[in-house]
Amino acid sequence: MLSPVSSSLGRAVKGAWHPAWIAALLSLGSVGAQAQSLQALLESARGYDAAYLAAKAQFEANRAKAEQARSRVLPTVGLSAEAFVNRRDSSAPGGALDDTFNNQTFKLGASHPLYRPGNRLEVEQAERSLAAAEAQLQAAEQDLIVRVSQAYFDVLGAEDTLTFVRAQKAAVSEQLAAAQRNFEVGTATITDTREAQARFDLVVAQEIAAENDLRVKKLALDQLVGKTGTEPWRLPAPVTLPAPTPDDVDAWVRRATAEHPSVRAAQAALDIARLEVRKAEAAKGPTLDAVAQYQWARAPSSVAAMPGYLRNQTASIGVQFNLPLYTGGALDNRVKETVALEDKARNDVEGALRAVSQATRAAFFGVRSGLGQVRALEAAEASSQSALEANQLGYQVGVRINIDVLNAQSQLYQTKAQLAKARYDVLVGGLRLRQAAGVLKAEDIQPINALLQPR
Repeated sequence: MLSPVSSSLGRAVKGAWHPAWIAALLSLGSVGAQAQSLQALLESARGYDAAYLAAKAQFEANRAKAEQARSRVLPTVGLSAEAFVNRRDSSAPGGALDDTFNNQTFKLGASHPLYRPGNRLEVEQAERSLAAAEAQLQAAEQDLIVRVSQAYFDVLGAEDTLTFVRAQKAAVSEQLAAAQRNFEVGTATITDTREAQARFDLVVAQEIAAENDLRVKKLALDQLVGKTGTEPWRLPAPVTLPAPTPDDVDAWVRRATAEHPSVRAAQAALDIARLEVRKAEAAKGPTLDAVAQYQWARAPSSVAAMPGYLRNQTASIGVQFNLPLYTGGALDNRVKETVALEDKARNDVEGALRAVSQATRAAFFGVRSGLGQVRALEAAEASSQSALEANQLGYQVGVRINIDVLNAQSQLYQTKAQLAKARYDVLVGGLRLRQAAGVLKAEDIQPINALLQPR
């Protein structure tokens, strides 16, 4: 039979995961704060996070730039007008030709490219640039999902750490009181009291550090989602954690090399580089444009027999042909430059494929290792609980000393903290795996959100 002290110690540590225990212990958050789900906080971050909003603005800018390129194959129309007041001083005898006059000119012109292969290639480049910008926006959204999830579970992890520290503090406090009573009645030495006091002082220091860490983690989450006093929903324990599906690293790598935003952006850059080579080669060839012009002019007559102002109207329509004959080697060297840049873009694609493949494999094995670690820590938690109870019983019958109980209790606390962190790491690791494969979407947090429970 365990003593009231040892039983209280076991209950304090064993009940660390109970929601009521957590609600009673955690007092750092705002009392009026309302708990939010992971999905709700992600939606808040989408409208507040500066990095994500900047990526959206960049995408809109790239889309407008693509529309600019399309204008290169469409007709252009322009209107110009001139009006001048002129003063003429001549050397004619008596200033016979000195006078002041004005003239006006209006011109309406239109042009349409008939044969400009470079303009068509620019349109294709703009379309590929827009595809690259879309991939970059997708990468920014995936990064936001992971950052919000990481900050979310960082807060939960800090809360758990504080919970376990306070549970240990309560247990050590009772162990210290028991040691003091036993010393007073002569059944224990002063060593037990001093050991318990030393452990109690250490736990108090750990509690202060845990409180500050929780405060910092909450500030980081608040800053990310644009809210104050955020209170994430909790993850109940025990919980069944999702395994990666499919459970095949090669399948994930194939998806990554086909769908990852960085690979798609690099491939788009290669396509743009290839088009740039063709455009540089096309610049050495001819161009043909259809042009039309209408001009109205009013100016003083220069014919003595027709004094006063004359009005002239001229309309013209035709084609313009241009062919560069000699440019000092600029066009030939431009072709060489674009060919070298195409080689660079091709190597960039290869580098992106290798990086994505490595990151995906690392993320996949990280999730599998995390799941194994969770199972091992769950077994270690049960073993540590049994070890603590055995040391408590041994202390009562005199075959164990006080420090054995304190060490066993500390080991159980550390195991619980490691287990809580391992669970959160698996959940975030699953999102990182999908991010590494380039297939992470906002809907992917719904299964995780379903595991969480309101406070």
